[in-house]
Amino acid sequence: MINFENELKKFRPSLEIEDAEEIIYNQDLDDMADILVGLIKDARVEEAAARGGSPKFK
Repeated sequence: MINFENELKKFRPSLEIEDAEEIIYNQDLDDMADILVGLIKDARVEEAAARGGSPKFK
């Protein structure tokens, strides 16, 4: 039978996981709202270019 208390005493976190955690938390990731705003701006620029004018941002 497994002695969970002994197993917990032997536990050592993996260094790769700690490194990955630090890298993930330190990244500046776009959320869905940032992506949608970018897509809308791109669409306005493309529409304005097709019309021969400049985009209007609100």
